Amino acid sequence: MITNNLIAPVGITTNVLTPLERKTATPAEATESFAAFLKNALDGVAAQETNVHKVTDQFIIGNADVNDVMIAATQAELSLSLTSQVRNKVIEAYQEIMRMQM
Repeated sequence: MITNNLIAPVGITTNVLTPLERKTATPAEATESFAAFLKNALDGVAAQETNVHKVTDQFIIGNADVNDVMIAATQAELSLSLTSQVRNKVIEAYQEIMRMQM
């Protein structure tokens, strides 16, 4: 019988594994965390809009290529579109919850 000394037998290694510790957040912490996530996402969209204006101004004075302007504009457009879609899904979910009968 051939034995492989490079791989430890399964029985020995399973004793080493420890269960994952699950950290449970309080409702207040979860709300703050979700609010912070949304704020960061909206700040990112606003930053991309500001970047479009800066790149456009650079293009007007001749310091940027049209490619840079189009890339920045497309990124901002996609971010705004994603934000709008997420907003619509959140509103749909809220309306669905409000339609539930108790």
